[in-house]
Amino acid sequence: MGAVLLATKPSGLAMWRDALLAVDPALEIRLWPDWGREEEIESAVIWGAQYLAELRRFPDLRLIVSMGAGVDHLVLPPGPPPGVPVARLKDGMLTQGMAEWVLLNVLRFHRQDPEYRALQAARVWEELPPPETAKRRIGILGLGEIGGAAARLCAHLGFPVMGWSRRPKDQPGIEALHGAAGLDAMLARSDILVCLLPLTPETRGIINARTLGLLPPGAFLINGGRGGHAVQEDILAALDSGALAGAALDVFEPEPLPPEHPFWVHPKVFMTPHAASFTIPSSAAPQVVENIHRARDGRPLINLVDFAAGY
Repeated sequence: MGAVLLATKPSGLAMWRDALLAVDPALEIRLWPDWGREEEIESAVIWGAQYLAELRRFPDLRLIVSMGAGVDHLVLPPGPPPGVPVARLKDGMLTQGMAEWVLLNVLRFHRQDPEYRALQAARVWEELPPPETAKRRIGILGLGEIGGAAARLCAHLGFPVMGWSRRPKDQPGIEALHGAAGLDAMLARSDILVCLLPLTPETRGIINARTLGLLPPGAFLINGGRGGHAVQEDILAALDSGALAGAALDVFEPEPLPPEHPFWVHPKVFMTPHAASFTIPSSAAPQVVENIHRARDGRPLINLVDFAAGY
C-alpha cells in the first residue's frame, strides 16, 4: 500500500496526522515536505494552491483531498495533476461553525448591537425602538450544505429567509429563488444579505455596486464566502453613503488584509480573519480515510469536485 501525503501550514500537520491514524492506524503518512520516495505517494490531503505544482512529481497519485469545503484554491494555475480525482469535505462541524457565525452577525445587526455599543461608549442611557424579527428579511446567496444550514437556523428563530442558488432548490421553510431574475428579486427584499457561495467565475464580484444598490436602504451585508465575491471598493462606497448600515466580513482579497486597508478602522465594519469556521481534523478524518480506501480499491469516490461547476 502507498503513503498519504499531508500538506498544509506546519501547525496543522500533526493534528491531521493524528486524526487520520485514529481512524486507520495502518496508514502510512508523510508530512510535507518530507515525502520520501515519490513513487510511494498514492493520496494527498492538502490545503493551499502552493502545493499543486509539486503534486505532479508523484507518478502513482490516485487521489487529492481538499481539507475544506471550498476548492477555489485548487482551480488556481497550474491546477491539480491531470486525471487525478479531487474530493472535498462535507463536514458537519464545519457547517455548524459557519452557521453559528452567520447567526452571530445576523443577531448583531438585528438587535442593534453596534448602536448600543456606541451609546455605551458615549455613556448614554437610551432605549432604541425594539426590532421585529418577523419583519427582518434575510437573503442568503448560496443554498448548498452550509447556506442551507444557516438558512434553517435563521428561519428557526422566526426570520423570513430567502435563499438564492444557480439552479432551483427546494428547502422547506425557505423561499428559494434562482437565476438572474431570482437574484434581483431577492436582493430587493433582503434587509440582511448573507454570501455563502462557492467562488466560481460566475460568482466572482457578485457583491458589487449594482447588486448592493438593489438592497433596501440601510441593509446589512455578511460575507462568509470568499473575498473574491465582493468588490471591496463598492462595499466601502455603500457604507460611506449610508446605503449599507453595516458589514460583517470574514473573507478578503488579498488575505491577510493589508494593514492600511480602510476596513480595519471603518466604524461600520466587523471583521474576522477568515476564522468564521474551521475544519476540525478529528471530525473530517473518517470521510478522508473512506476516500483513501475507495481510491485504493477502485470504488466510486464520495464528495468529488465538479470542476465544470466550480465546486
